[in-house]
Amino acid sequence: MNAVRLSVCIPVYNFGSFIGETLESIIRQATDEIEIVVVDGASTDNTEDIIRDVQRTFPRLHYHRLDKKGGIDRDMARSVELAHGEYCWLFGGDDIMLPGAMDDIVNQLREEHDIYLCESILCKADMAPIKKHHLLDVDQARVFDLGDPAVRADYFKRARNTAAFFSFCSSLIFKKSRWDAVVMDDQFIGSHWDHVARFFRMIPKGLRVKYLPEPHLSKRGENDSFLDQGLVNRYRITIEGFDRLSRAFFAPGSLEDFHLRRAMKAEHNLKSLLDAKLICHNEGLHEDRAMLDRLAEIQYSYPSLSNRFLRFVYKFAPVFLLKIAKPAYLFLRPQQSKMP
Repeated sequence: MNAVRLSVCIPVYNFGSFIGETLESIIRQATDEIEIVVVDGASTDNTEDIIRDVQRTFPRLHYHRLDKKGGIDRDMARSVELAHGEYCWLFGGDDIMLPGAMDDIVNQLREEHDIYLCESILCKADMAPIKKHHLLDVDQARVFDLGDPAVRADYFKRARNTAAFFSFCSSLIFKKSRWDAVVMDDQFIGSHWDHVARFFRMIPKGLRVKYLPEPHLSKRGENDSFLDQGLVNRYRITIEGFDRLSRAFFAPGSLEDFHLRRAMKAEHNLKSLLDAKLICHNEGLHEDRAMLDRLAEIQYSYPSLSNRFLRFVYKFAPVFLLKIAKPAYLFLRPQQSKMP
């Protein structure tokens, strides 16, 4: 049996509608040095049945069903723990690996970097493509050693969103030995970002990241499992989570702190917060306005004139005016460009 070079690690929960297509996209290009590890957080739908059927045709698919739902942080860590590969590719149970992606990644691994960060194509729920999801302002493949302060500064400045800071799991391929050398941190378990904290803890000893600007997967949209507790709570996961990450790993007011918060604002801009404010009014008890107000304070806490202005607009924009003027502030939302 060939040594496992790459383990595709997939934590899932109630993804029976998607996991079959995801697995097929991987298996059709998997060689003998590839394995798939699926950790199921006690799904209540037909996820297990779908995976068991696929297992019959692909024996290097290892399925582990947990007794109870443990949360994405623990399930993700468990999938990597069970992997045998030199490298692990975290992968969403509803995303699709693009043709040729596996061969390219395996070839890239010969360079032995710590992390490979690849692009994706954002899609609708039916996988119709919308646009490329650019993570960095970089046009070609490039290696960054985040342990070098000057290189790290350049990397952080180029980040377009939090996925540049490892938030989007399906873009991440990493050396398992580096992951195993860093233990889980109790303060981030349950935050959804323990894996990001783990990578940040590697930085002082050097962390070589190779950015790959070509898309390697299609990301299914309109299927955010973290929306199960409402839109405001979904915003909380990112805003509160990355606020905690920045406070834990970088000095207040540092370049890293500034750019992490800039990336948060790129994902949840003023337009989205004003929309959520209106939704809170319309939905009543179904959405938490007090939580949203707290998130806005965090979002615009960095001391700058622009943040003071944005915080003022959010705080004092009356709901009745938002209803009337909603078409007028569409310019606050970045326009989505269609795929060519």
